[in-house]
Amino acid sequence: MDFVSKRNWFFLLSLLVITPGIVFLVIGGGLKPGIDFTGGSSMALEFTADVDQSDLRTDLGAQGYPDAIVQKMADRTFFVRTKELEEEDKDALVASLESALSPDGVQVLSFDLVSPVVAAETVVNAFWAVLAAAVGIFFYVWWAFRNVPSPFRYGLAAIIALLHDAMVVVGIFAILGVLFDIEVNTMFLIALLTVIGYSVNDTIVVFDRLRENVLLYPNRTLAANANLSVSETLGRSLNTSLTLLFTLTALLLFGGATIRNFLWVLLIGVIAGTYSSLAIATPFLVVWESGTFRRLFSRIRPASSSSA
Repeated sequence: MDFVSKRNWFFLLSLLVITPGIVFLVIGGGLKPGIDFTGGSSMALEFTADVDQSDLRTDLGAQGYPDAIVQKMADRTFFVRTKELEEEDKDALVASLESALSPDGVQVLSFDLVSPVVAAETVVNAFWAVLAAAVGIFFYVWWAFRNVPSPFRYGLAAIIALLHDAMVVVGIFAILGVLFDIEVNTMFLIALLTVIGYSVNDTIVVFDRLRENVLLYPNRTLAANANLSVSETLGRSLNTSLTLLFTLTALLLFGGATIRNFLWVLLIGVIAGTYSSLAIATPFLVVWESGTFRRLFSRIRPASSSSA
């Protein structure tokens, strides 16, 4: 299959997917932050009566906390995170939950405040984590492909595919944030790092086969070896991705609401990662090898110098 000759169509498709996300990022002023990033309150509640997690979430929404995060810790114990509460608000909320769900009593096991300063540190640390992961991946791929010509190109191509997948996920959640008030939290960051790992893993599988073909058929062009490598790994990539997609879909249908956004990030990321490893990373190598970038920059420099 001649993937490389269709690279412009692949690049155009990615541009059409990413551009609306960038537009909505600008319109919305970024992603819509959740409690983890804006600060809030968290408490552990133990109910005397048997309480269903969905009933607790519904009652919190009725009390004016529709964005509350509810996680079941034990049989009758739940972790609840809401927007920042004063002591009186917390007492009123607990009293309301007691009246509606557990007339025999509700015990507050712990109550903590997450300040916006701590939330801001979470964002900064997440940025450095993503940056450190990207740099580490670049140098690892560069070293792993040291036996082929221009190994640093493989590292950069892997980073391009990684950024492509991250931008697709972030862009879609920017759109969802503006249109449907979907928030992002620390689970979103964890899922995004997972997507990055999956993207790089799938890309390296294709690159590893390309490395073997380059060493086996040195007289072939990189484009021919790239097409052969993508064709040889296509079945493996699709089988792996479909297996994971089936699992994620089952979790979306039957899992809890708490991890739903986490699963959506993985679902979008797996699709984008499979696509980028086949249609972005490898064609990017061929474009670079063909000298397209060099010719483009040579056109830009005379134009800028003449305008000066």
